[in-house]
Amino acid sequence: MRGLGAAFARPFRRAWRATFGTRRSLSIVVTLTIVAFAVGFASNYWLPQRLGYTLLFGLCLAALWTWSSGQGVRVRMSRSRDRVQAGESIIERFEVINDSMIPKLWLEVAEESDLPGHTAQFVTSLSRSSHRNWRVQTTCHRRGVYNLGPITVRSSDPFDIFSRELRFGHRRGLVVYPRALELPRYSAPPANLPGEGRFRRRTHYVTPNASGIRDYEAGDSVNRIHWKSSLRTGSLKVKTFELDPASHLWVVLDLSSQDHVGSGDDATIETAVTVAASVVRLFINQSRSVGLMMFGERLDVIEPDRGSQHFGRILESLAVAQPIGSVPVASILYQQSRRWGRHTTVIVVTASTDPRWQGAIRTLTQRGVKVAVALLDLESWGGRAGAAGTAAELRALGVQVNVVRQGEYIPAVMVGQIPGGPLMSGPAASADPAGGTGNGAATSQPAAQMALEDVAEVSRPEAIDGSESVDEQAAVQ
Repeated sequence: MRGLGAAFARPFRRAWRATFGTRRSLSIVVTLTIVAFAVGFASNYWLPQRLGYTLLFGLCLAALWTWSSGQGVRVRMSRSRDRVQAGESIIERFEVINDSMIPKLWLEVAEESDLPGHTAQFVTSLSRSSHRNWRVQTTCHRRGVYNLGPITVRSSDPFDIFSRELRFGHRRGLVVYPRALELPRYSAPPANLPGEGRFRRRTHYVTPNASGIRDYEAGDSVNRIHWKSSLRTGSLKVKTFELDPASHLWVVLDLSSQDHVGSGDDATIETAVTVAASVVRLFINQSRSVGLMMFGERLDVIEPDRGSQHFGRILESLAVAQPIGSVPVASILYQQSRRWGRHTTVIVVTASTDPRWQGAIRTLTQRGVKVAVALLDLESWGGRAGAAGTAAELRALGVQVNVVRQGEYIPAVMVGQIPGGPLMSGPAASADPAGGTGNGAATSQPAAQMALEDVAEVSRPEAIDGSESVDEQAAVQ
């Protein structure tokens, strides 16, 4: 019986702590009311009794006030977009509506969020059947996936004895892509192209190689209709295409926790992700097939493909990349080397100075795989030295190496082998072509932002049919 009584009493104790334990004003008023009634009835004196009745009436009035303040309140919220690039801003519009005939004298509106620097909190008063609007602009400085919402509306009485919270909406995700800078002077070593016709395959892109016709299907672009065959057969026919023999390009991002230092925006992982995203953007814009490989919590492999939708998938993976892996880059190159042949170019983004992964690079080059390396100098971030020696050994193997140091202008450092020009890397290439020096994170890049905005719109789940969008883009190119 004692255990049963304790089980029934436990919920009441929780309710008491939740009600009186956190609200000091309510605890004080309830205590004064009980004391006033006890003294009044014990002494049979009218003043404590009237004080007790007054406090009890005030509690009832405050409870009624708080309840009515939340009646008929609605909140609407709209966001400009759910995918942005780091450095861009999102715009949220809030509308608080009072549908009741009772004025709302004190409403606290706040949106829950884990986005750094995001504050959407305000206090308002509404007359009967009215509404108020707010516009909140937040700059997204750090890549990642964040949650915004729901929206909480809190109302209380003038003495803050009671309070009431209402929740509107639901949690919505926000993807902040990493910066993808323009690299106008970077070029990876070209791989050996396969023989003519050997690697041809069908594709949904518009290429110069028309291989046949097929029946029209819903969603096919108009520019793919073969009008002569359509007139001859009496039904719509569309052209099918094949890709030219072309090399694949892989970007391997090292996420080993032993090869990254720093925290926040100055961490080496942020620079590494920016370099990887910039390289992917460059070759996607050149209609190259680009794949991504990295090992964080697990092996994340995105097979080579083309187009803006593929670029969006890669950016989403890079947005959540963190240096939490336990597998060194040497193991990844050895284990995954079967994916790459003579028609493949591999670009490794790493800060490792372990000689074992240099052996993996040597093995790949002996098999005919073309390799380029973007090497982060940890010494410039206050870490271990050895990047200069590693770069010299790799260059001795004929590998293109770009050494990236903290604070350098990434598009100027990432200068590849330009036909007819020298191979530039490191401090000699760290000057800004525009006449200055700066950090890649602070560079002005209207073209990159415009390109990313287009990618974000195409890669949304509610976008129009992706095949038509890709076809139209390829036709323009």
